[in-house]
Amino acid sequence: MAMSGGKDDGEPMMDLNMTPLIDVLLVLLIMFIITIPIQTHAVKVDLPQPNPDDNRNQVDPVKNKIVIDAAGTVSWNGAPVNDVTLSQYLDQSVALDPEPELHFQPEPTARYERVDQILAIVKRANVTKLGFIGNEQYREF
Repeated sequence: MAMSGGKDDGEPMMDLNMTPLIDVLLVLLIMFIITIPIQTHAVKVDLPQPNPDDNRNQVDPVKNKIVIDAAGTVSWNGAPVNDVTLSQYLDQSVALDPEPELHFQPEPTARYERVDQILAIVKRANVTKLGFIGNEQYREF
């Protein structure tokens, strides 16, 4: 009861054997998949590098001074800063041990709203050594 390829037992088989062809194709497919380079989906971005000379001497370990002029410009130890930079300087000064003094000196013509904004930033930084400088200019004689 053996199976035969032809109609009669002695005839040759006329169908093509597909198994070796499929095996060869699968091996080639696997080889192509392995040899394809890995695609990296990285986006190259040139970020600005921080300059260590800029922040090194900005926070004094003894005392720091915030001045607000009439136009609302905030200065940290004489250099104008924005609110984000001021917050970073305050965080650096709070991290020092011992914490340096912070002298706060708004000009008499500075808007109260701007002074209040800066005081809120100082409070969020958890500064414990805060002193108001120049209050004698408001003293009545």
